[in-house]
Amino acid sequence: MPRPTVRLRLTALYTGLFLVAGGLLLSVSYALLDNHLHRTLTEPVAADLLAEVRGQYALALIGLTGLAVLLGWVVAGRALGPLRDIVVAARGVSGDSLDRRIGANGPDDELRELAETFDEMLGRLQAAFTSQRRFVANASHELRTPLTVMRTELEVALGDPHASAQDLRRSAEVVREEVLRCQALIDSLLALARSESGLVERDESVDLGQLTRDAERRLRDGAAARSLDLSMHAVAAHVTGERRLLEQLVWNLAENAVIHNRPGGFVHIAVTANPGEVALSVDNSGPHVPSESARALLEPFQRLGRGASGGPGAGVGLSIVRAVAIAHGGSVSVRARPEGGLHAEVRLPGALPAGSGSRTPTHVPAASAAGLPAGRL
Repeated sequence: MPRPTVRLRLTALYTGLFLVAGGLLLSVSYALLDNHLHRTLTEPVAADLLAEVRGQYALALIGLTGLAVLLGWVVAGRALGPLRDIVVAARGVSGDSLDRRIGANGPDDELRELAETFDEMLGRLQAAFTSQRRFVANASHELRTPLTVMRTELEVALGDPHASAQDLRRSAEVVREEVLRCQALIDSLLALARSESGLVERDESVDLGQLTRDAERRLRDGAAARSLDLSMHAVAAHVTGERRLLEQLVWNLAENAVIHNRPGGFVHIAVTANPGEVALSVDNSGPHVPSESARALLEPFQRLGRGASGGPGAGVGLSIVRAVAIAHGGSVSVRARPEGGLHAEVRLPGALPAGSGSRTPTHVPAASAAGLPAGRL
C-alpha cells in the first residue's frame, strides 16, 4: 500500500470537493426537474424521464469524479514542485556539496519562501563548514611546529650517546618552551570554544574600568621594555556578565596593542560609560594594516601583516575578544589607523553597580569560563 503522500492527500481533497459540489448541483437540478415534470406531464411519463435522467446524472457524476482525480493530481504535482526540489537538494547535501542551491523562481508564495529559506540555511552551513575546516587546518599547522621541534630535540638527545648534562638540559629547556607554547594555544582554543557555545545566565556586576586598570598595571613592565607610552583613562563602568570572560576580553585587547607595536610607540586605553552602554577602546601605534584586512583580524589565527603564519602569539586573541563581546550582548569593531596601528572598540550593555538596586538578570549566550588563561593569545 503506497504511503499517503501530500500529493495523494491533496488529490483526494480536490476530488472530494468536486464530488460534493457536483453531487449538490445535480441533486438541486434533479429536484427542480422532478417538480417541473410532475406538474407538466403524466405520472408514468414523468417517472420514465426521471429514471433516464438519473442514469445520465450518475454517468456525469462518475465522469466528473474521474476528471477531478486527474486535475487534482496534476494541480497538486505542480503546486508541490518546489517541495520535491527541496527534498532532492536536501538528499544531495553533504560536506562537499554545500554550494548546491534550489534557486526557486516560481510565484512569490509560501513554497518559494520555504525554498529561499532553505537556500539561506545552506549558505550558513557552507560558511560554518568552511570556517571549521580553516580553523582545524590552522590549529593543526600551529601545533605541528612545536611538536616537530620537540621531536627533533628528543631524537638528537637520544641519538647522541655522549651527550653531556649541559646538552640534555638545553634540550629539555627547548622542549619545555614548546610544551608551554602548545599549552597556551590549547588554552586559547578552549577559551574561544567556551565563549562561542551554550547559553548561560550571568547576573554579576563587573566594573570594566577596574578590570582595565588591573590589566594596565600588569602591562607596565612589558610596555616599558618596548619603550612604549602606555596611557589610560578608565571611569567606573559596570556591565553584567561573567567576570573571568570579561577579564579575558580586556587582557587580550590590551596585550595585543602592546605586542603588535613598534619601539617608542604608544598605547592608549579608554573606558567610557554612557546611559545603557559601556565602551572600551584601545588605540596603538604599530605597522600599517590595510583597511580591508583589519576586519579579518577578528577571525582565528589571523596576525598583523602575516596572516595565519608567523608573528607572536597564536592569533586567536582578538577572536576571543569578539566571542566574549557577543556572548555578553555586545559588539567589537577593529579599524586600521591611517598612520599605522589599530583602533579597537568593544561596546557592551551597561548595568547598575552591585548593591545599587535591583536589576533584571541578563540572559546571554556564553559558556562556563572556568580556568580561562590570561596570557599571550
